[in-house]
Amino acid sequence: MDNKIAGTLIGLARRAIATRLGIEHPAPALDHHGLREPAATYVTLRRENRIRGRTGTLRAHRALAEDIVANAVAAACADPRFNPLSRDEFADTRIEICLLSGIEPIRADEEAAVLARLRPGIDGLIFEYGRHHSSFLPEIWKEVADAREFFAQLKYQAGLPPDFWDRSVKIGRFTVSRCEENNPST
Repeated sequence: MDNKIAGTLIGLARRAIATRLGIEHPAPALDHHGLREPAATYVTLRRENRIRGRTGTLRAHRALAEDIVANAVAAACADPRFNPLSRDEFADTRIEICLLSGIEPIRADEEAAVLARLRPGIDGLIFEYGRHHSSFLPEIWKEVADAREFFAQLKYQAGLPPDFWDRSVKIGRFTVSRCEENNPST
């Protein structure tokens, strides 16, 4: 992702959160044509190098600018793991954005075939089986570098045993382009 679009995306996210919190913040330049194209994004907020909120979309269903704004506000105010971000926290909260590629299905009758096709450190994964769903961004490979363990954790997150497999499981993979704020500012 080039620096101009990265700066615009971070600016959009920061402005959206500031507006929600009632804080004045300048609007970024919105002259990039890609902002109107459908896109899927994840927005992560960090304070003191810890996640402070994260939310996103896996499939493109609205314009990139709209997706960033909605996910930034949701990460700040609607991540059920955290209290809503306060005005006092805003200045030292760092924003990270992942722009997701399209989802590529991985078709396989056996788990071993799925594992053989995984690209550690590159692939994000989506797991679907009936009402069981989960997803991991590629950054999870930093915590779980082994493909078998990565896949087991993905199934566990979906509410299934780590050794579960069924031929009707649907797996999708995606990659991300990532940008992040170095020094947050108000």
